[in-house]
Amino acid sequence: MRRVVSLVPSLTEAVAVSAPGLLVGVTDWCTHPEDLGDAVRIGGTKNPDVRRIAELRPDLVIANEEENRAPDLAALRAAGVEVLVTEVRTLPQALRELDRVLAGALGLTRPGWLADAERAWARVEPLAERTAFVPIWRRPWMVLGRDTFAGDLLARLGVRNVYAGHPERYPRVPVEELAAAGCDLVVLPDEPYRFTAEDGPEAFPGLPAALVDGRHLTWYGPSLAGAPEVLATALRAAL
Repeated sequence: MRRVVSLVPSLTEAVAVSAPGLLVGVTDWCTHPEDLGDAVRIGGTKNPDVRRIAELRPDLVIANEEENRAPDLAALRAAGVEVLVTEVRTLPQALRELDRVLAGALGLTRPGWLADAERAWARVEPLAERTAFVPIWRRPWMVLGRDTFAGDLLARLGVRNVYAGHPERYPRVPVEELAAAGCDLVVLPDEPYRFTAEDGPEAFPGLPAALVDGRHLTWYGPSLAGAPEVLATALRAAL
């Protein structure tokens, strides 16, 4: 049995659901599944305790080029730890990377939930096209820009991100500019910033607001199987 440390909440859930017992270390932000057994908390995604990870003697650390910092990954490699770095910016890429981690690196039988996710997204019938912007933070306001996994999922559901062509992936945009963007709706996830019915929609009076589950919008793991229905339901409720 391999000893695995995950520095990515999505991948933590993917490994834990597929092969309980492999994980010996996870981040403080790894919340799914609720029971992660005896896995040690090794800090955040941006500030993992490299020394503690090395002490766990993992056979593999799984990371992501966006969620984790290159200096931390370099320090792990310098300590003699094998690190696998994923890149996920589209749904097809997410499915390939999950295969690479689970079947390729860990030698697991391809999990049923991954096939379920492929089928669920293959059956998607997009809504009539809508334009939207997708805040991920406020104070300052930040939105999804180019080449994002969440933006790709929304596009498959018929929602076009008006900032998809922005030079930055997560640009800061003044709230006045957002309100004047001429969109059909604003999509407000509950992570990384926890937008709620009382915190977010009031900034854009008169604009329909879709409050969506951030895990289904941004995580690439078992939640992908239910994401089309969950997200489509939230979007329809706002229109």
